Amino acid sequence: MEHPINILERYWNFTSFRAQQEDIINSVIHGEDTFVLMPTGGGKSLCFQIPALSKPGICIVISPLIALMKDQVQALKDKGIKAMAITSGISYNQLDTLLDNCIYGKYKFLYLSPERLQQELVQDRIRQMNVNLIAVDEAHCISQWGSDFRPAYKNIALLRQLRPSANVVALTASARPEVVEDIVHELDFINPKIFKTSFARPNLGYMVLNENDKHYRLESILKKYKAPSIVYVRNRKLTIELSDFLKSKNISATSYHGGLSNSEKENNMNSWLHEQSQVMVATNAFGMGIDKPNVKTVIHFNLPESLESYFQEAGRAGRNGEKSFAVILKNESDKNLVKNQFLNVLPNVDFVKQVYRKLCAYFQISFGEGEYQTFDFDFNTFCKTYNFNTLLCYNALLVLDRNSIISLTRQFQNKTTVQFITSNQSLFRYLETHQNLDIVVKSILRLYGGIFDHPTKIDLSKVSEKASISQATIIKGLTQLERDEIIMLNLTKTDAQITFIEPREDDKTINRIAKTIKQQNQLKQYQVEAMISYIENDSVCKSEQLLAYFGETETKPCGICSVCTKPNKANKPQDLNAMKKKLVGILENGEQPSRTLAEKLDCTETELKTVLKLLLEHQIISITPTNTYKLSHL
Repeated sequence: MEHPINILERYWNFTSFRAQQEDIINSVIHGEDTFVLMPTGGGKSLCFQIPALSKPGICIVISPLIALMKDQVQALKDKGIKAMAITSGISYNQLDTLLDNCIYGKYKFLYLSPERLQQELVQDRIRQMNVNLIAVDEAHCISQWGSDFRPAYKNIALLRQLRPSANVVALTASARPEVVEDIVHELDFINPKIFKTSFARPNLGYMVLNENDKHYRLESILKKYKAPSIVYVRNRKLTIELSDFLKSKNISATSYHGGLSNSEKENNMNSWLHEQSQVMVATNAFGMGIDKPNVKTVIHFNLPESLESYFQEAGRAGRNGEKSFAVILKNESDKNLVKNQFLNVLPNVDFVKQVYRKLCAYFQISFGEGEYQTFDFDFNTFCKTYNFNTLLCYNALLVLDRNSIISLTRQFQNKTTVQFITSNQSLFRYLETHQNLDIVVKSILRLYGGIFDHPTKIDLSKVSEKASISQATIIKGLTQLERDEIIMLNLTKTDAQITFIEPREDDKTINRIAKTIKQQNQLKQYQVEAMISYIENDSVCKSEQLLAYFGETETKPCGICSVCTKPNKANKPQDLNAMKKKLVGILENGEQPSRTLAEKLDCTETELKTVLKLLLEHQIISITPTNTYKLSHL
């Protein structure tokens, strides 16, 4: 058995482990059932990857996040380590071949979604594999009290029966004490070794700022700290609006959300990672698997849905150990907005039943059929067809997805088929007079054989890469070729894909998960209330509030959050005469808006209003047409 430090140095180029990593790795290597609670960025993946590499055999990794699975598999492949992920959209024959490769092909890692464990073929092949470890990532998903509870995670207990000799390591970045207890119970741990890294981040200042003008405060923060930053927003539209606003203020910014194409995501990501853009404005689709150590600020422009998600997203700041900030910008409307977004659109059992029945009707699924059938899905058309509220319907689909009734793959993509319907000679004569289409046509012909004989699916991103032109230009070219009767074209845009995992049984299907739906709705209510309590509590250190939520009791004030650094102005009212003199001195350098005066005077809003009123009454200052203040004699 190779020593863990040698594996770490050979594949990751590190010469020492982070806190607790070595103890966790040794526990796993020695065959102990191990639970790891380690905040985002703590290096959880190494805690199962190194033990798996130290022993003969393959490690099975269970994860619900397809994007993260693909990222980890690619990272392992880049290091020369054989790994694969079996995700949705793989045919039975492909699945059969891939699983055989895991048995005979010296693979070290097999990443699976928990739903895959339900398939008999997968279970049969796992029995034949030399499994050296079972790793359960995002382990909070197994707990009914955990955020993102997925009943399919209960299937993981099957692995213990299939490979009883393999020990299990469960890993999560956020879990309250009752969730930890639930995980250990559900995974049937024997004498578990439990490792909890403190959630304390001494270098990270948690700030909650009450702002009437969030845009102004955002601009101020990003100009003060000219370093890599992430701004989280509520929706896709706001990512574009806010990144455009920042650009208008000469702050370099880009955006990221689930509706971008893969190439757009990659380009925007690289722009931020390589610091061509200071700011990434993103929905919560961004950040998983991103380990950029020098992020100075993570700013939430809108309230997160829970302290679990907030802690994970905030934790992407300051991983280099330098002082950094996690900022929530709030105002009076935020409390109602977060309730409207996350509570008022929670689907009840009856509504989930209605959406499921309509979904089956939409795709003409007969009763008792539909298992593992996949369909392209235009979400907006579906909602219009049945007059569904889009947010409520989307959340109902997420309930069906989490409970393994369907698999919802959320991505914008073009499904394009092309067939050339002219002869070779005619085609090249046509290109002589349409040279702008030459590169598009030749790139397609070089990539796809048989395209003259039958309709052929083409990947626009591959054609774009081959031709070194944008997908929009390719689509425009294909449309012209169709118009000129050179090709037959089928170009359809979809929001997503739906795979039906269970045969259709209408209400009977939903009745099985009714209790879970009610319980998850109650949990969401609790999480939103905890989030609101956090932003409203200005008397207890923000770090202490977060640590208490995750079960840490022996804490002390951090000294750098918005509560700890708040001047006690209530007990120390400012001298109004001194303030008047200071304000006049500021205005001698030119007119100023009230917010600038408040910042320079470091006073409360009430104190500022009192001073301004006095100076206006005595005609020492006056208000300009643009609502700024100036000295009357200037």
